[in-house]
Amino acid sequence: MPNTNFTAAELYGKGIFTTIGIREGRPFLWDKHWHRIVSNAACLGLELSWHRGSATRDSLLESVAGAGVVNGRARITVSDESPSHIWSTEIESKTTLSIIVSERRPIPEHFKLTVSRYRINTTSPLVGIKSCNYLEHLLAYEEATKRGFHEAVRLNERAEVASACMANVFWEKDGKLFTPSLRTGCLPGTTREFVLENVDCEEVEAGIEDLRSAARMFLTSAGIGAISVANFDGRRLDGSAHPLTELISSVG
Repeated sequence: MPNTNFTAAELYGKGIFTTIGIREGRPFLWDKHWHRIVSNAACLGLELSWHRGSATRDSLLESVAGAGVVNGRARITVSDESPSHIWSTEIESKTTLSIIVSERRPIPEHFKLTVSRYRINTTSPLVGIKSCNYLEHLLAYEEATKRGFHEAVRLNERAEVASACMANVFWEKDGKLFTPSLRTGCLPGTTREFVLENVDCEEVEAGIEDLRSAARMFLTSAGIGAISVANFDGRRLDGSAHPLTELISSVG
């Protein structure tokens, strides 16, 4: 008899996740990550009442210690394991939480960035949510790597700069630091938030021409920290030290 007990997570990618930087065996910006988990879960109707922040953090620390990772990354995933109402008559609601731990992502010394061929839709109900339905991001990332780049800037349907495929983007122009506002459809990354709290930066809606004339560009995420872009579509950028990258590298 065929299996009809497929879950909403399996069929539709219904779930959320967050990637957390591990510094000296401890989660970096834990409170921000847990706040996002709770907020995003509420947006998708995921039940979290039996998953407490303190207990989840303890489980994370156990997983990090068990993996022997000192400086790396971890992913916490909250999945809707309830039967699909479209494919099943069952109504039981069930949410699971899982943790995986890994070393840091390797970062190329000469980081090359381009513009993605795929746009972000600001009217999507998933805008601002780190959903497990992540295939669009992955396809944009893979398309850029096939062209010989390490990441790509994605624009929205209004041709505004929104983010990279898997990171937030910052740029410096005329001595000022900028990053896309949340109105562009960019993900409110935890590292992005930390930078905005500690470095003078303006949130803007800007077109790709602003990046074309930028002196420096940076990408931030929990998985990569903060990196300077060395090359944007064939144009060399200033890769010297900057308060943004120094901030992230100095915090343990």
